[in-house]
Amino acid sequence: MSIEKLTPFLAPSYENFPKGRTIGLVVLRTTHSETIFRTEGSGEPMCSEFVQAGVEDKNIISRLVMTKRKQVAPERRRGREFLRSHNLLYTSPKGDSLCALNTNAPCEMCIDCFLYGFAAGGEGAQKSRVWTEDAFSVLAANDAIGDRTINAIFENGTMRDENGKASTALNTSEYIKPGVHFLDIVTLKDVTADELRYVIGNILLTTRYGAVSSRVGRMENEILGIFGGIAELPSSLELVQAVHDLLKASGKALEHPLETSELIKATKQFISTWTNKRGISMQLSEDELSNLIADVDRHLSLTEQENFLKRLDKSYEPLRRVPTEEKPKRGSKKKETVATESES
Repeated sequence: MSIEKLTPFLAPSYENFPKGRTIGLVVLRTTHSETIFRTEGSGEPMCSEFVQAGVEDKNIISRLVMTKRKQVAPERRRGREFLRSHNLLYTSPKGDSLCALNTNAPCEMCIDCFLYGFAAGGEGAQKSRVWTEDAFSVLAANDAIGDRTINAIFENGTMRDENGKASTALNTSEYIKPGVHFLDIVTLKDVTADELRYVIGNILLTTRYGAVSSRVGRMENEILGIFGGIAELPSSLELVQAVHDLLKASGKALEHPLETSELIKATKQFISTWTNKRGISMQLSEDELSNLIADVDRHLSLTEQENFLKRLDKSYEPLRRVPTEEKPKRGSKKKETVATESES
């Protein structure tokens, strides 16, 4: 199996201290509907940064940015849906509620906490072993952004109420066009084989990102390469700049919509040289990558999902700590201890 080829870079079991084993994923994220990535409320511009167009092309352009939080949060929620459905989320030591994101009360014991980390628990902290960075659009922002006017329609199907008064709820907002490509690098540190399956499954099964995800934000994720080594892969920015140069050198028009097959071809051509870089030992072949994706699909299928998740959950059992009683405040009297010896 292809996952066995990654064995030198996988942990046999969860360990508290890192040992320099690294798995790198090259991910292509493509919008399949209007999508919104911004840090503020409605009407604010899309997230973007001015960067160099390519490695050789020194022109400065504005590229759209899919920030690391915009990637990880939906993928964590996707995985937690499966954990919740199989009762694999635990009660927070800070209260009586189940583990949940953005509540400052993680359970510190579930798969999500062990893998993606937590920092607001009562017993300590866990650094995430899923490292992400900003993903950049291949094309410039001005080629990938459109404007949409939002109208408020009354229940009679028009923009005028029963008294003939026109609706004033009009707004113009930017959106990212369908068919925009983002290239991304995801780094996994000291993960086990089952943790690798879990993370890849979350990436491939997450389909909604950004704001108003119940209406827009449909995306498709495709893994173009998996590497093993003792160092991180080159950055997402370096990757997108190199692909930009290859597409430009081939004579392809760098305009929206960009042909996905040409982009994938250029990306795979560039990343095939990465095993020559310091600290990157191997890359899965096309067949090995396909076999690994099939392996992930099988483990997360309806017939095997429960056994897979419970096996992964059980692997953390020796490391789980039962919440201790709250320590008495300074100056207060210590609670009396009760002997545990049985009476004769």
